[in-house]
Amino acid sequence: MDSRYALVAEGLSKSFNGLKAVDDLSLRVEAGEIYGFLGPNGAGKTTTIKMLLGLAAPDAGTIRIEGRDLAREPHAIKRRIGYLPERVAFYPNLTAIQTLKFFADLKGHSNADLKALLASVGLAEFADKKVGTFSKGMVQLLGFAQASVGDPAILLLDEPTTGLDPNWARTVKDRVLEANRRGATVFFSSHILSEVQELAKRVAILNRGKLVAQDTVANLRMAVQSKPQLRLVTGAQTQAALERLKAFAGLESVRVEGPEIVVVCDAEARSKVIADLAGAGILVQNLRTVDPSLEEVFLRYTESSRGAVR
Repeated sequence: MDSRYALVAEGLSKSFNGLKAVDDLSLRVEAGEIYGFLGPNGAGKTTTIKMLLGLAAPDAGTIRIEGRDLAREPHAIKRRIGYLPERVAFYPNLTAIQTLKFFADLKGHSNADLKALLASVGLAEFADKKVGTFSKGMVQLLGFAQASVGDPAILLLDEPTTGLDPNWARTVKDRVLEANRRGATVFFSSHILSEVQELAKRVAILNRGKLVAQDTVANLRMAVQSKPQLRLVTGAQTQAALERLKAFAGLESVRVEGPEIVVVCDAEARSKVIADLAGAGILVQNLRTVDPSLEEVFLRYTESSRGAVR
């Protein structure tokens, strides 16, 4: 087994009532990387995560965690994993600190650092408050703290910032980066593509249960031939600029979005566009270049998704 990989899945398949949720899926997650797992609703992401955790048995395929076969050594492997489910639920009559103690005992870890763990997610002052009084966002933060008990080697996070305001979402992202700096491998799914682009070294895109892409964001952009956008503001001359650019050879597309003209073209055409407008007496008041986003890449790979299963 190659020690470079913290998680290897080969040929995973899973069906429910004859409907295939995951279809011959293979993944390789490098040790110490942050790996984003994407797909439209119903693509099979949660089913995959449950199989990686041993919570659902695959109909076919194998899973190895840090070189160990999950089917043969489930208990030893699970002690190495921290898991945050998509829908977090705790006993409402327990306090935050009692909740973490409960999970620390289940994992066989010391309770010594639990208050510091609550403080790291901004819940120090609520340590002795019952979880039943917590907001949805506070429960989510407690869920992340629970997943982090014992500094697990692997974090499996299913929609980790769901229900969080921007400040709390930043807290979770900072803790993800901190855990990764300590050496943890992070595997997370999210519908917030900017978040994945910010955190992940590599991403996988699942569509209708099948893996349709697995690479760095930069390489996926190249694969779908996504081009940067040149966004121009020409004020009162917008219509004249638009008509001129529509007649300009070599541009992939030209459109207006609010006060901006959006030009999609190769990098070498940008300066020619600016020079052409200036030569026609059209003043460019502002301009910026926007690189292709992960959202564009995602849509290109999943645009045919219909009727998938969760």
